[in-house]
Amino acid sequence: MKKILAIFLALFIGVSLHAGKITLAVAANVTYAMDELISAFNETYPDTKVETSLTSSGKLTAQIRNGAPFDIFMAANMAYPKALYLEKIAVTEPKIYAQGALAFLTSKSTDFSDGLKLLTSKKIGKIAIANPKTAPYGTAAVEAMKNVGIYDEVAPKLVYAESIPQTVTYALKAADIGLVNASAMYSDKMTQYKEGTHWALVDSKTYTPIDQGIVLLKRAQDNPEAKAFYEFMLSDGAREILSRYGYLLP
Repeated sequence: MKKILAIFLALFIGVSLHAGKITLAVAANVTYAMDELISAFNETYPDTKVETSLTSSGKLTAQIRNGAPFDIFMAANMAYPKALYLEKIAVTEPKIYAQGALAFLTSKSTDFSDGLKLLTSKKIGKIAIANPKTAPYGTAAVEAMKNVGIYDEVAPKLVYAESIPQTVTYALKAADIGLVNASAMYSDKMTQYKEGTHWALVDSKTYTPIDQGIVLLKRAQDNPEAKAFYEFMLSDGAREILSRYGYLLP
């Protein structure tokens, strides 16, 4: 009887340690919207603690492959979650939860009428972009520059950041201009920077749409709260919040 009770208590403690908590691996570009997304989710699940790890999609993918204890992966493009699904680390096929957009950002009053050709100006010495090897927004920035035929000319000016929030910092403090995620412009911390003066959208026709993908990871396949957050991120409520942060909706 004592042995049975001990087993029951061990199981109860094990379940209790995991109950009410989910851990998200989130592409850094979603940083600005996460607090509002979590708050909206907690209106229905008030006792669920949602923890986030925010960095580049490439770094998060490496961490997940190495056994990092994440329940859900919200990537900045579809390639990384697709790879994890094929490797059977994710248990749901990747779905698009939002489409990201690129924007110019500078601390100086600027005329953006020339579009990407602006970057060839002699007045611009340094251009901040996210590392294209690990950050999809960096990949999109390089693609856009190549598509308008300026990449070779401006490549010596490029300054690489390790994440999209760091790219925003570089654009404002360490470079003359940056190509960043448009969602950053809708943060309360960015209200001093005005559209058309300090920032402008990059022509979306110059780069492949940044389809941002979400998957439920294997460790969470029996976690109802993780499944609930996964479904929430695909709901109209989450889409409405994301649209207010500059995301496009597929």
